[in-house]
Amino acid sequence: MDLRNIAIIAHVDHGKTTLVDELLKQSGTYRENQATTERAMDSNDLERERGITILAKATSVEWNGHRVNIVDTPGHADFGGEVERILSMVDGVVLLVDAAEGPMPQTKFVTSKALALGLRPIVVLNKVDKPDAEPERALDEVFDLFANLGATDEQLDFPHMYASGRNGWADMELDGPRKDLHALFDLILKHVPAPAQQQHRDEPFRMLATTLGSDPFIGRILTGRVESGTLKPGESVKALARDGSLVENFRVTKILAFRGLGQQPIDVAEAGDIVSLAGMTKATVADTICAPSVTEAIPAQPIDPPTITVTFGINDSPLAGKDGKKVQSRVIRDRLMKEAESNVAIKVTDTPGGEAFEVAGRGELQMGVLIENMRREGFELSISRPQVLFREENGVKLEPVEEVTIDVDDEYSGVVIEKLTGVRKGELVEMKAAGAGKTRIIAHVPSRGLIGYHGEFLTDTRGTGVLNRVFHDWAPHKGPIPGRRAGVLISMESGISVGYAIWKLEDRGKFFIGVQEPVYQGMIIGEHSRENDLEVNPLKGKQLTNVRASGTDEAVRLTPPVKMSLEAAIAYIDDDELVEVTPNAIRLRKRYLDPHERKRHARAAG
Repeated sequence: MDLRNIAIIAHVDHGKTTLVDELLKQSGTYRENQATTERAMDSNDLERERGITILAKATSVEWNGHRVNIVDTPGHADFGGEVERILSMVDGVVLLVDAAEGPMPQTKFVTSKALALGLRPIVVLNKVDKPDAEPERALDEVFDLFANLGATDEQLDFPHMYASGRNGWADMELDGPRKDLHALFDLILKHVPAPAQQQHRDEPFRMLATTLGSDPFIGRILTGRVESGTLKPGESVKALARDGSLVENFRVTKILAFRGLGQQPIDVAEAGDIVSLAGMTKATVADTICAPSVTEAIPAQPIDPPTITVTFGINDSPLAGKDGKKVQSRVIRDRLMKEAESNVAIKVTDTPGGEAFEVAGRGELQMGVLIENMRREGFELSISRPQVLFREENGVKLEPVEEVTIDVDDEYSGVVIEKLTGVRKGELVEMKAAGAGKTRIIAHVPSRGLIGYHGEFLTDTRGTGVLNRVFHDWAPHKGPIPGRRAGVLISMESGISVGYAIWKLEDRGKFFIGVQEPVYQGMIIGEHSRENDLEVNPLKGKQLTNVRASGTDEAVRLTPPVKMSLEAAIAYIDDDELVEVTPNAIRLRKRYLDPHERKRHARAAG
């Protein structure tokens, strides 16, 4: 069957996974009576909850005698380690752009990778039926983006379509019939070339492993595109590392190919097809799986280096071990090493004491997703504040700088620019009206300055601003950047919080805990209204006498506590603080729980 391999690229929430749903339906992949779910490609619980694609996944549809392998790529740059490898498996890309928002930072990140590989894009302007859609403006912005990214003349001569993924139609003209996606299928078959690898069927078998998975029945699974030759189950192959050294010899126990949403065993893997192999024990991502006669590894796409590091440690608070079952450092280390093996964008190193582990990655969201997955698996952890990784070139200290794109109401643009360019040492690149009373601001800001900024940004814009960020470049160190301004409220006692005590302390700041919650000495229970830390007693109840009964005073009315998400908590803490993560709770605490030890370390720090 004639093959086509394509990847779909889009910014977060531009409708990529919804469009794939409609492609599956209209190609006849589902039976007429088959129960289907929305966003079928978002198979992970976290993906469904957050509405984002985290893991790259492939599916396959048949159309007019052709098989089209479709790869759904992550839309967020934090998961870019997936993107770079996945694009090496395809021969064309469909770039999906929201007709109202135009190309956004994450679109730029993935598109730059695709153009660098020489892939010719098809542009689909999605959501053109929205009232605020401006498809022609969005199309001009896409062209400008391609030109800025150094696209060739052939890549700039891209075909474009107008679509509504939710309503299941795509047309070459804006005022087309708006019936179905047949025109998109036909354009993919016409514009995307068949895999060049099909011409190498008679050569020895070679395949570059791009993603690693596991199955409870058949074990380790490596997925990639067959570069040359054919392979049948039971044949012997070997795995070569990037430098050509032998990793292992093994016999292929099973070959799986994507058919619809699932994978099915096949009798032979042919050049150009995307398949999964089972039977290996050591081979991993970026290794070359090949016939015994092959001596050279396939060059693997280099991966962008990590930009932040977070320390994962055991939970040593007084409440440790009450929620989770996996609390030992050995178990935490094994889980992190397993993650680093399948996700090449993450690097794990042991700290000198062996009780904690430095985990380097792309960004706070990627770390947040890893921690969230671990807490759902029953782990208890303590997490440090993210630290930016620096580089040194020719004696100059360099730090990562991110391109920040912000859409805010006009009235809030002043305070946003002041915070980004003044306090956080950013540089304003562009500022323009975005229509509907909004301003679009583009700035280059050090990654250090963006840690913990998102919550402050939402406060400054009254929750109406939208902030997107993507790694831009390395730049000379910008000097000190001030951290969080406010101090914290620290519990001086251990026990269960009392409503009367919190009520009496409310004028000291805002609280992170409610009534009848367990607290301990050194736990952070709120944010102080001033810059210094303050120790308070949240357990102090009302004193009763023979004159005054407990119920005769005015009723205690408490302000609802601030409940932080995992990412917000990690971004909020300071260098001498930790986030305690358990399956049922997220708590903040001082790194040193004993008050005397805390003061001694504070003096030593300056």
